[in-house]
Amino acid sequence: MQKAKTTGLVWFRNDLRVRDQHSLSQTIAAHDRVIAVYHLPEHWLQPTQWGFKKMERFRAAFLLQTLAQLQKDLAKLNISLWVKVGRWGALLKELQETYNVTAIYGQKEWTQEELDDNALIPTGIEKHWHYDQFLFHPDDIPMQVADVPEVFTVFRKKCEKHVSVRLALPVPSPMPKENLLTSVPKLPTLSSLGYEKVTEDKRTAIPFEGGEQAAWGRLEKYFWNTNQLSYYKKTRNGLLGKKYSSKFSIWLAFGSISPVSIYHEVKKYEKEVTKNDSTYWLIFELIWRDYFKYISKKHGNAIFKLGGLLQKDYTWKTNQKYVQQWIDGATPEPFVNANMRELALTGFMSNRGRQNVASFFAKEWHLDWRIGAAYFEAMLIDYDIHSNYGNWMYNAGVGNDPRDRKFNVAWQAERYDPNNKYQKTWLQTTLF
Repeated sequence: MQKAKTTGLVWFRNDLRVRDQHSLSQTIAAHDRVIAVYHLPEHWLQPTQWGFKKMERFRAAFLLQTLAQLQKDLAKLNISLWVKVGRWGALLKELQETYNVTAIYGQKEWTQEELDDNALIPTGIEKHWHYDQFLFHPDDIPMQVADVPEVFTVFRKKCEKHVSVRLALPVPSPMPKENLLTSVPKLPTLSSLGYEKVTEDKRTAIPFEGGEQAAWGRLEKYFWNTNQLSYYKKTRNGLLGKKYSSKFSIWLAFGSISPVSIYHEVKKYEKEVTKNDSTYWLIFELIWRDYFKYISKKHGNAIFKLGGLLQKDYTWKTNQKYVQQWIDGATPEPFVNANMRELALTGFMSNRGRQNVASFFAKEWHLDWRIGAAYFEAMLIDYDIHSNYGNWMYNAGVGNDPRDRKFNVAWQAERYDPNNKYQKTWLQTTLF
């Protein structure tokens, strides 16, 4: 392909990596000059209709670490990363006029706010979108998106039978050194974004940093240095410490590592170390992640509506006293309280904890599940729009759970925290 005498813009969103990054690779292949951009919307820093910011300090800190690493990794490819807070349309116009940007390359998105940002791209800039967030590429699944089954197991079995996971792209070759810009805006800080400093709680299950290097470092240790992958299925429901589960969700949420890359590392591990239920189960969880993305793509804005996918007409409450008690970890259920305090103090909670606190919120107190989903969006470091709303609908009985179950929180605590070790760890701390 002959390179155009123009500038291509790589728009980074939740694909903050240089390996297995189709937008980056294609921009480099098609243009003489390449600039990378990350836009941090102002409304992420403001309270929403639910009273929470779109992004609180824990995810903001992890994002800034991720962007700092991305900036370094792109610099090795002689590409400058332009990070800016503010109005997206104005930023694009500035880049277009200053650097003669004629094409933009980015990850394909379909949720409303992302589509609204797409609409702000000025005329005269060609758009090129790529699906980089899936394990099973949309062009490869054995069904139309409109026909994606409403039951996960049906989707999983069809994809496992008929889809081959594509190969991961390598890190692309560097651009010429003169491609680097003479100056770019400084990366924002927590303080400049209006956040308080984050101090790591020694009890946190995720004492990790953001960025692609940290993601691959975790994979190297979890797979190859300690063989913890061999025991993933047995430990994934743990509650304390960095060893339980893989913790890949915190990097997958930012796209610092792709599900395709993880999949192929699992397959390599199966050949070189062992293949068992645990190695399969990690892939199984990646398929769940895919499934919620496909459900979101199929149903669009229905995932944000009170009746959910099923349009069920339940009676929901918005009792602010109960909502605050849930947030503060001051409910009648100690297991719920411990999980909510961990979230408030670290920006993380186990999957087992999330299922229980969401079920309690929606099924026990009958609170509007969207309030809980919005709080998770604000607080969770590994927030993913599709998994978050998919799981909340699931637990609220308006999504993809054919059994519409309700968690028995006391029983769950007895099973997964039989010695009260987890609860004692977090209930010794109050939030006020």
